[in-house]
Amino acid sequence: MLKLEKICKVFNPGTINEKQAIRNLNFTLRDGDFVTVIGGNGAGKSTMLNLIAGVHTADAGSVVLDGQDITRLPEYRRARLLGRVFQDPMMGTAGNMGIEENLAMAYRRGKTRTLRWGITNEERELYRQKLKMLELGLEDRLSAKVRLLSGGQRQALTLLMATLQNPRLLLLDEHTAALDPKTAHKVLTLTEKIVCENSLSTLMVTHNMKDAIRYGNRLVMMHEGNIIYDVSGEEKKGLKVSDLLAKFEAASSGEFANDRMLLA
Repeated sequence: MLKLEKICKVFNPGTINEKQAIRNLNFTLRDGDFVTVIGGNGAGKSTMLNLIAGVHTADAGSVVLDGQDITRLPEYRRARLLGRVFQDPMMGTAGNMGIEENLAMAYRRGKTRTLRWGITNEERELYRQKLKMLELGLEDRLSAKVRLLSGGQRQALTLLMATLQNPRLLLLDEHTAALDPKTAHKVLTLTEKIVCENSLSTLMVTHNMKDAIRYGNRLVMMHEGNIIYDVSGEEKKGLKVSDLLAKFEAASSGEFANDRMLLA
């Protein structure tokens, strides 16, 4: 469903700040896969997602999504194919607009726009039903400004907006990292429910190794811009955090450069 072939990306080439972020990366995502992605700081996790989303353009290689080569496709034209949730809960919503207005923008994404903006009663009922699934009471606050929501409520709303049209690919870039543990668990549970019920192909970047093992059917570890470990099925279910630490230690020659990963 997604194929990255011989992808390379260098930032600030020819300068003292040159950084080889992605090195000849090859990766294939099957339709319906829920893949968790882990690795140290600077491993290339977010860069890989940005290359898929079109935020950055690959220096070499190709990105093929659902049989379509999107390597040179601009970000705005990829938006209708992708759903994305960022680490910062404030990034995925418009704070000065109401909950139903945010949902309406997500619902209309990629569709032909007209001068008509009004939200129909049919739409409003759809939004209520979707919001009920979050179990946060937001279905009774459709007109409330999003800026009044807590970080967890806002991130849950962002997740709902990103999946409202069943995107071909869902990208989650540490979408629970800014939340407290209880709220993060709630959002992850919602994520798993939405992904499984809609059979969404998903890439979820996380620093939490327990979450990486618990969620999804496949796990990949990145280091210095490439994938060094790819595991799925029963082998993934049998993993322990100590196994991942050993893999990371071997790859980094015993130097742990990521305290967040260790603490997680």
